[in-house]
Amino acid sequence: MKTKLHPVQEELLKLLTNNSDDPLTVRELQEHLGASSTSVVAHHMQQLEKKGYLKRNPYNTKDYQVMSMDAPEAAVAHLNLYGLAACGPEGSLLDGSPVDRIPISSKLLSFPAFEAFMVKAKGRSMEPKIHEGDFVIAQKTSREENGKVFVCVNNGEALVKRLQIDGKTKILHSFNPDFEPFIAADDFRVEGEVKAFISRKI
Repeated sequence: MKTKLHPVQEELLKLLTNNSDDPLTVRELQEHLGASSTSVVAHHMQQLEKKGYLKRNPYNTKDYQVMSMDAPEAAVAHLNLYGLAACGPEGSLLDGSPVDRIPISSKLLSFPAFEAFMVKAKGRSMEPKIHEGDFVIAQKTSREENGKVFVCVNNGEALVKRLQIDGKTKILHSFNPDFEPFIAADDFRVEGEVKAFISRKI
């Protein structure tokens, strides 16, 4: 059973729930609540998280999941959809605002919905499995594993690639044989492991 909430936290939880499709910024939450500062809002969000009402992405304040009162997850999860774009030398794909939030049944995921995000594939490098415009579902992780397919950042660009680890060398592979493998750059990092994809081909 979850802990009783402070009245401000009850109101905040309602706001978060009612705006889950188009999340409000902390500043907008402050305005709706009439709070004195954004730090007050941040404090109450932390309390909601501690009490089990909320799960948040530490890299993006607009990426959160309100936990069901009666079940560990809601039947429908709204996954953040990110574009595959340049992120900058230190940036994370998950730092920026998502381009959309896509509803999906939680039962289709083999892992907690809060750990999921989506990217929209671009280019032909991952054909014939993944085509341009397909939705790729990934589980947030920074762990590198040989042979697995990841959403990753390399040389400031967000990509979907299969990772080969050969000693200290990391090689990025495409599914399409027309695209040659290449050695990962110094800034290479994993954002999430690809778990599934939704084809947009008719």
